[in-house]
Amino acid sequence: MITSARNQFSGEVAQARHGAVNDEVILRLAGGQEIVATVTSESASRLGLTAGKKASAMVKATSVIVMVDVDVSKVSARNAVSGKVSDIKKGAVNTDVTITDDTGMAISAIITNSSADRLGLAVGKSAAAVFKASSVIVAVD
Repeated sequence: MITSARNQFSGEVAQARHGAVNDEVILRLAGGQEIVATVTSESASRLGLTAGKKASAMVKATSVIVMVDVDVSKVSARNAVSGKVSDIKKGAVNTDVTITDDTGMAISAIITNSSADRLGLAVGKSAAAVFKASSVIVAVD
């Protein structure tokens, strides 16, 4: 499967909790990181999202929020990757920022140029990539 999502991560379902409307799925990546997704119970059933199932998580770069000088444990979003800015490309309106954690996991975000300037983003600066569980698309082969 080829998609336009900039952020694509392969792993295995570590846990799936069933809810009345939505299920919470925790995908464990090879490096040990976890990505939390919420999907409809119907989708979870159709995809067979149970512990041990191979799956991929996808997040559009426009759904990723970039933060600096923050304790990610105090953010309501279920997914936060702390690392350093490893790449930054400024366009006419938006900036493409890549944040890479200590294990090499890279998350791309598209933010406005004014936000990139306000945050003082530069290669090597500490930052966090944050995204909600509802922004994660889960796929299986």
